[in-house]
Amino acid sequence: VFCAEVLENLEQTIVSGFGSLESQQDFRTPEFEEFNGKPDSLYFNDGQRRIDFVLVYEDESRKETNKKGSNEKQRRKRQAYESNLICDGLQLEATRSLVDDKLVFVKVHAPWEVLCTYAEIMHIKLPLKPNDLKTRSSAFDNFSWFTKVLQVDESIIKPEQEFFTAPFEKNRMNDFYIQDRDTFFNPATRSRIVYFILSRIMYQVRDNVKKFGINKLVSSGIYKAAFPLHDCNFSSPSEDLSCPNERYLLYREWAHPRSIYKKQPLDLIRKYYGEKIGIYFAWLGYYTQMLLLAAIVGVACFLYGYFTQNNCTWSKEVCDPDIGGQIIMCPQCDKECPFWSLNVTCESSKKLCIFDSFGTLVFAVFMGVWVTLFLEFWKRRQAELEYEWDTVELQQEEQARPEYEAQCTHVVINEITQEEERVPFTTWGKCIRVTLCASAVFFWILLIIASVIGIIVYRLSVFVIFSVNLRKISNGTDPIQKYVTPQMATSITASLISFIIIMILNTIYEKVAIMITNFELPRTQTDYENSLTMKMFLFQFVNYYSSCFYIAFFKGKFVGYPGDPVYWLGKYRNEECDPGGCLLELTTQLIIIMGGKAIWNNIQEVLLPWVMNVFGRCHTASGAEKITPRWEQDYHLQPMGKLGLFYEYLEMIIQFGFVTLFVASFPLAPLLALVNNILEIRVDAWKLTTQYRRMVPEKAQDIGAWQPIMQGIAILAVVTNAMIIAFTSDMIPRLVYYWSFSIPPYGDHPNYTMEGYINISLSIFNTADFKSRVKENPYAESKYDTCRYRDFRYPPGHQQEYKHNIYYWHVIAAKLAFIIVMEHIIYSVKFFISYAIPDVSRRTKSKIKREKYLTQKLLHENHLKDMTKNIGVIAEKMIGAVVDNNLRPKSD
Repeated sequence: VFCAEVLENLEQTIVSGFGSLESQQDFRTPEFEEFNGKPDSLYFNDGQRRIDFVLVYEDESRKETNKKGSNEKQRRKRQAYESNLICDGLQLEATRSLVDDKLVFVKVHAPWEVLCTYAEIMHIKLPLKPNDLKTRSSAFDNFSWFTKVLQVDESIIKPEQEFFTAPFEKNRMNDFYIQDRDTFFNPATRSRIVYFILSRIMYQVRDNVKKFGINKLVSSGIYKAAFPLHDCNFSSPSEDLSCPNERYLLYREWAHPRSIYKKQPLDLIRKYYGEKIGIYFAWLGYYTQMLLLAAIVGVACFLYGYFTQNNCTWSKEVCDPDIGGQIIMCPQCDKECPFWSLNVTCESSKKLCIFDSFGTLVFAVFMGVWVTLFLEFWKRRQAELEYEWDTVELQQEEQARPEYEAQCTHVVINEITQEEERVPFTTWGKCIRVTLCASAVFFWILLIIASVIGIIVYRLSVFVIFSVNLRKISNGTDPIQKYVTPQMATSITASLISFIIIMILNTIYEKVAIMITNFELPRTQTDYENSLTMKMFLFQFVNYYSSCFYIAFFKGKFVGYPGDPVYWLGKYRNEECDPGGCLLELTTQLIIIMGGKAIWNNIQEVLLPWVMNVFGRCHTASGAEKITPRWEQDYHLQPMGKLGLFYEYLEMIIQFGFVTLFVASFPLAPLLALVNNILEIRVDAWKLTTQYRRMVPEKAQDIGAWQPIMQGIAILAVVTNAMIIAFTSDMIPRLVYYWSFSIPPYGDHPNYTMEGYINISLSIFNTADFKSRVKENPYAESKYDTCRYRDFRYPPGHQQEYKHNIYYWHVIAAKLAFIIVMEHIIYSVKFFISYAIPDVSRRTKSKIKREKYLTQKLLHENHLKDMTKNIGVIAEKMIGAVVDNNLRPKSD
């Protein structure tokens, strides 16, 4: 009744506890002035009630530009919302900013009864009794002297006490381990409960549609911010004895650069930021550890290629003036490109020997096994964290999103319960939404592909320009021609432009994916994030990898031959690879995209929030930092956003794709990823502890939809690496030549050798057979009777001139056989590893079963004791009544 009166008479509302915010002229009280001396205090002015959340808004009456109508509506919605918060049991206290008197901070406190009620509603697991089981593995206790340097000092960050837990129930409150009501619900749990309430409190009913939730109020500008508080300053411990100083410990032992070699304090991260952030850093740390092994093997393969490049016979033939210098190659375009000497590609052929070696094949096979080991061992580690962090049965705790509940206007019959329930749309409406969302996703993917086609057209167009201009600059003698070929110049500029377009499209696609997912309206937060994850990854997959797929599997594969070239869009002659293949170009593309992406992300994640915070502090009064209370200090930090962690996962998964999908072309990719991730962990830690407001702690059982995405990448990586070795590199043709030396026409060498391979890999073309558009080329004059091109075709004058020769078909057969054999071997090993390594270790299974047994036994025994006690009391009363009845006089 009170809430209804408040909604009907908003203008006369007196907010219980602190009065109508707009009616007060000054929020500063004597207690507040005295309280100002403790800037890190986390309590109301009375020093007793803890601040669980802070809401910030701008007082409309003190704005310079006052729009009456709009401001009045905002004030009424805010008053209704705060009144309903109080009706729901929360306690509020307001104060004005010391720096900007237009800002009002509303501090929110949840009393004991509210916490207990919502802990039961949310099925929050809370301690029953101390855990008497060991939760840590002791396998490396013998090496503690070695790992002690890497461990977090337990005297600084003390290990958390382990408890048996169970979902909280108010009627069984005595069964839970409650020593102190003030500490039974830790700050993270309190903030999570309060945020749950804030997200479900109504502030307006319009056209029979309820509007509620703090998120909508913040997005509409009614509140400027809503956040839980950090517990102290990150750079120094608090002087307030009631402050736990966990933020300071995290900065000192986790985010500080001097702790870069130490293991992460995952338990404290989970306690302070919640399981969702804790599981992210646990996964990122485990991924980085596994990258160490891949990086060592990758560096070894790279060094093998580097030290054996001088033994690369075919590269020596390219650089030899008497061999490569005498081979004249055909023009690679129609009207402007000249004939060119093969030894122009000498430098690129030397570099190609480093990456296109036998070590690359070994490394590709190793990475196919490595990715399976990583995924399987991560599942085991994840299962351990689920047990230690009490998220084993988290699926049952998840509630519907407020945005979903607000749209529930249709009544349907639940097939299971046969009861009425509200849903946002009918089955037909859901089908329409799914169809529209799928169409939108398909449209934007086509737009990405169109941008890739634009890059291809650029490559085809600019190749002609570089061919002419570089020839004019070098004039055939300048050293620039030795190091900068038209292919290299085209590849580098196209890669840079491709990277810029990727970054621009990313910004657009993020907003589009969020809009599509909001329109789809998933029920739970997990469903929302999983749906957004699949859309964003699909966009990013096409955006980042499409250019690499083009270079690896399409460029130079469908070019025809000089007498009958293939044209792109009927105008542009298709690109050709260097005589050594497109592998070096793929390597260049990977280096530019991986390196550029890492630099760009660090600028976005580190420099931007730091600059924004410095800019914000410059607008505060000088010297105010020393007396500014904790809620005002946190307000001037940057908001993390609900999807902040999503972008961190996405960044790492894209990197995971580069490390696994195209690693056959760049063995140093795991090393670059390792260095980046070591810095990424500390950068993310520094960002969370120093530059961002504290996020609302959330529960998470695992890494969500990212797990099946990584499994899909792992399966695809085997195929892509096998195809890169078979079709992008020149390894298979060289192996066929090496083992077929005694079979004509390959050669008749007495020993295994690669001598003569360059000559056999380049076919002969008669310049008199050029088509008309090539004959218009001023450089294609008849001073050369023949020229060479990269292919395996019969020479002119042969009965089947310019047709593929027998060597070509032998090579194709060898490539297909290699792909089949490599895939089957790696997939067999992957299957065996997946079968041999269970997802949950035997020890963890035993711990989970024992905890369930002891928890049920404890609750059952206490329940029986209560029942026995109640039965005893009832029996005593009944016996007493019978005795009294027998002792009464008969007349009574």
